[in-house]
Amino acid sequence: RVTLLELMMAKVSEKNPVTSEEINVFMRHADFLSSCFQEKCQVVLKLTSAADAEDEEALVTIRLLDVLCEMTSNNGQLEHLQALPGLLEAAIDTLRLTHLAGKQAVNIFTATHVMTGQEEISHPAVGFKSHLIRLIGNLCYKNKENQDKV
Repeated sequence: RVTLLELMMAKVSEKNPVTSEEINVFMRHADFLSSCFQEKCQVVLKLTSAADAEDEEALVTIRLLDVLCEMTSNNGQLEHLQALPGLLEAAIDTLRLTHLAGKQAVNIFTATHVMTGQEEISHPAVGFKSHLIRLIGNLCYKNKENQDKV
């Protein structure tokens, strides 16, 4: 699943012009990815436990967030994703929970807390909070209704 999401990420981030048929496919994928993210977004919190550091569902959710961030960076897909019910709320709730989890244990979600001397630990959840903030920002871009929700 992670490999499939990486392939989708590569396709979404291409700078080539897309046809209307490809846009329709992207919209259907965006709906599906959004619903998957909303269902699984809190699974990432398991990564704060050392026992669940390699949780596959959490890794898939992290990659889902990356793809959604890339999709919301594209103006053609942005309006569609901004209108999806629950995506913004799920991102905000997950950001709150990751912030609290980071305060209660070792904060694996931000790069500043995983530095040890000169070496950086490459934990898969590093940057998760910043990607949530990017998604929230993209969903609020030029959208008064979403801005009011935040």
